[in-house]
Amino acid sequence: MSSFVRNTLSASMLLVAAVAFAPAAQAEDASVKSRLDSQGIKYEVDQDGDYKVTYNYSKEGRTQLVFVSGKTESVAGFTIREVFSPAARVEKDGINGAKALEMLAESRKNKFGSWEIGGDVLYFVIKLPDNVSAKQLEAAMDIAAETADDMEIEFSGDRDDL
Repeated sequence: MSSFVRNTLSASMLLVAAVAFAPAAQAEDASVKSRLDSQGIKYEVDQDGDYKVTYNYSKEGRTQLVFVSGKTESVAGFTIREVFSPAARVEKDGINGAKALEMLAESRKNKFGSWEIGGDVLYFVIKLPDNVSAKQLEAAMDIAAETADDMEIEFSGDRDDL
């Protein structure tokens, strides 16, 4: 078999596989979309496929970003979706070893959600079973936004970068 035919067959098999799995990914996105829409939440989908919501705390003159992951992960039979909100920049806001240990201790006290670092960003992250209701998803988003914004104030004072 020539390499051209072999490469063409390989490319065709990849295309078939991609098309076969595309509906499942769209169904996951549709479930988030329908839940957010039912609660009247305005969002945009970012380049990663995550649903990005900007909370507006007008009394305080602040905003806070919250994301609902556009994809799920499976763990021991559970389908999990993340809600996450950025609170600080590790280097810019001086998150060092001592502060990281404080954040771990605070995560232990939290009943719902914990602190995680992704790249140079500190996030408040809530990991939920994906079958939560629209109202429960919105409540998790509210908790993530408020917790992250409070921490952002603690780290940066009046600065409102996230």
